[in-house]
Amino acid sequence: MPKLKTKKGVAKRFKLTKKGKIKYQPGGKSHLLSSKNRKRLRGLRREEVLDNKKQVQYLKAMLPYG
Repeated sequence: MPKLKTKKGVAKRFKLTKKGKIKYQPGGKSHLLSSKNRKRLRGLRREEVLDNKKQVQYLKAMLPYG
């Protein structure tokens, strides 16, 4: 059976934790920052964990060797 291919765009944006959860860096922190308040920008610094089960299932299929 051939190797499964990883979707490279997904691999660059999402990482799997040891327990199999998917973490990602939310968008919105690259430009137009002057109109966003400090509290919002502080919140965008940290990584978030994806909790939507359908999306997790979909992304895990794209990261076969995650």
